[in-house]
Amino acid sequence: MTDPAEAGGGALPGARFSQMAHWGMYSAEVRDGEVVAAHPFAGDSDPSPILQNIPGSVRHRSRIAGPAIRRGWLEHGPGPSSDRGSDEYVAVSWDELTELLATELKRVAERHGNRAIFGGSYGWSAPGRFHHAQSQVHRFLKMFGGYTRSVHSYSLGATGVIMPRVVGAHWKLFARSTNWDVIARETDLLVSFGGVPLKNTGVNDGGTSDHPTRSALDRMRERGGRIVSISPLRDDVHGEHEWLAPRPGSDVAIMLALAYVLAREDLADRGFLDRYCTGYDKFEDYLFGRTDGVVKTPEWAADLSGLPAGTLVDLARRMASGRTLISVTWSLQRVRHGEQAPWAGITLAAMLGQIGIPGGGFGHGYGSMNEPGRAPVPYPLPTLFQGNNEVDDFIPVAAISDLLLHPGEEFDYDGRRLTFPDTRLVYWAGGNPFHHHQHLARLRRALTRPDTIVVHDPYWTQMAKHADIVVPSTTALERDDLSCTRNDPLLVAMQAATPRFAGARDDYDTFSALAHRLGFGERFTEGRTSAEWLEHLYAQWRGYVLADDRRIEDPPPFAEFWRRGHVRMRTEDDLTLFEEFRADPENNPLRTPSGRIEIFSADIDSFGYDDCGGHPTWYEPEEWLGSERAQQFPLHLIANQPKSRLHSQLDHGATSQKSKIHGREPIRIHPGDAAGRGISHGDVVRVHNDRGSCLAGAVLDDGLLRGVVQLATGAWYDPLDPADPDSMCVHGNPNVLTPDTGTSSLAQGCTGQHVLVEIERFDGELPPVRAYDPPTILPRRP
Repeated sequence: MTDPAEAGGGALPGARFSQMAHWGMYSAEVRDGEVVAAHPFAGDSDPSPILQNIPGSVRHRSRIAGPAIRRGWLEHGPGPSSDRGSDEYVAVSWDELTELLATELKRVAERHGNRAIFGGSYGWSAPGRFHHAQSQVHRFLKMFGGYTRSVHSYSLGATGVIMPRVVGAHWKLFARSTNWDVIARETDLLVSFGGVPLKNTGVNDGGTSDHPTRSALDRMRERGGRIVSISPLRDDVHGEHEWLAPRPGSDVAIMLALAYVLAREDLADRGFLDRYCTGYDKFEDYLFGRTDGVVKTPEWAADLSGLPAGTLVDLARRMASGRTLISVTWSLQRVRHGEQAPWAGITLAAMLGQIGIPGGGFGHGYGSMNEPGRAPVPYPLPTLFQGNNEVDDFIPVAAISDLLLHPGEEFDYDGRRLTFPDTRLVYWAGGNPFHHHQHLARLRRALTRPDTIVVHDPYWTQMAKHADIVVPSTTALERDDLSCTRNDPLLVAMQAATPRFAGARDDYDTFSALAHRLGFGERFTEGRTSAEWLEHLYAQWRGYVLADDRRIEDPPPFAEFWRRGHVRMRTEDDLTLFEEFRADPENNPLRTPSGRIEIFSADIDSFGYDDCGGHPTWYEPEEWLGSERAQQFPLHLIANQPKSRLHSQLDHGATSQKSKIHGREPIRIHPGDAAGRGISHGDVVRVHNDRGSCLAGAVLDDGLLRGVVQLATGAWYDPLDPADPDSMCVHGNPNVLTPDTGTSSLAQGCTGQHVLVEIERFDGELPPVRAYDPPTILPRRP
């Protein structure tokens, strides 16, 4: 195996190395220690253009060159500070960083207890089964005595709580979803709330060797299948489709109206509802207004959504006349009351009675990333064992600001009453909350509260610039690793392609040194080097495959695997979601209290929440065009995922930079909305509301509903005045605008998808974009 510290250093010009990124398998072409080209895997039917952000990334000016300590923390010691984000840094040696960090960890644990340590580390980090940043930091903190953790994700905060209560599972909805081949072959009508955005299918957590979505949808159309996309954005489905453009936030009202038509016209499958579901009668009482006096007719939904009532009636009838798949994208649950859309979607599918039938039923996440629709592998993945956490405290992942701002306060979560610990140390590795989190001014104020913030990162992101102790990490290109995912047939050898940049280290080496300094080094490393860990994990995985008498090939010994670059696994093809449950619900019950689909949940109803009742319900959004707030901020901004990168990763790469306008993130606006504001294509505009403001570059596009604008997340946050939390972001990060509120008392998920704004042309002198510039680094004084 190549030594990661030396790999690529002596390579001939144009040498290539096997690699995996979240957006695809590729070979890295390297010259003079830098990646100059990323060549997609030949077996990928539709490679992602995001791969082209990789060249030039290893030695970009935003890399962290060595260990650094914030000057104020170094001079005054641990404590709250409003200088985070604007202070200078002092370069230190690795030995000094290790000593300072170990001493601070020990101080906090001894004085305040391990619950005062928050192990955040939310984010995609880099692919790789061993050098996975979250696995490394969580293993370390658990062995140190534990930490307060976060649960679920920004992408799926609401779904992660509601779906286990409704269908007894969460991950199964994606990992064991109906395969694309089945949809292409069997589905007559795909009704997709939120569309099937191809841009999102370019990425998959941990990597992917193929991108089949485009081909599958094209094959479905060629067979005569139809696609209805219910989204305010026309390009949420590529190619031919029916586009219904509702007012954003009205999806649940539309689903209820469709359900009403099925019930009123006796198109619902009563036999399926009786055998496989529970609580439908209570839901139907709600549909017909028997519980609240409001009948959920198509006319009622038309007033809320802007879609004609006749269109909804016709759609409901068509859904009942053939093999229909109801799909709900993840974006629909990243809003206030986000639990309702997936719950209403699966209820609508249950009324059609096609759940568990090939090509019919329900899907959650098609077009959200490249996992849904792909065949799973039947083997456990190579996994670094993390151990047990001795601290029971946790928060929903999107509650980080609340955790830091409200220590000791209670909050609701999934039927429980929890308390925010008093957090003194935040340890972050492998993520950037300035991309994920809402209302960045509030987040910045929250980050002034802890005694110490530690960040591992390869780049000077804003989270790194808010840290007290900055740990420079290697990228995936600078180390050997293994990569595979639960829905891809290849186990890939990720071969270090370049030397480590400057003073960067693998996180494993950093934690090993810390663990030895704190007295549990042998337990953390188990006596293995990184190279030995890879062989160990491969051997475990190889044993699982060899035990399968249906395997497609014998995985070779490690050395042969490393030479070949990848090995292929068996996959479970022709899979239909919930097919075992439909075939025999008595012997394959769902993991719900009733063993069936819970259209009405007695447990949720018993919680007494006024923002999440016992069945799918319409709650009027707070940020939408039907509210009084829209009179002040009359444009509905959709803060969705970008086409040009994964989240904020490699925003400085060529594909991402090519999408910018005058160096700013593009914002799409309808020509009619632009004309009334004197905005032309290519203008820089100021986007604002009462939470904050940012600059963006205007793109006029009639493929949006009037009154809707779209600004992707992921532009690196770049405040005009780094010392002022309320300062305008000059680069175009929409999280300066979004509300920091949970989806409901049930899940407390992220609500960063929708926000009301106003836009005006920016006529002042354009400030420079400094997002990728390192802070001032001072030498260590003797």
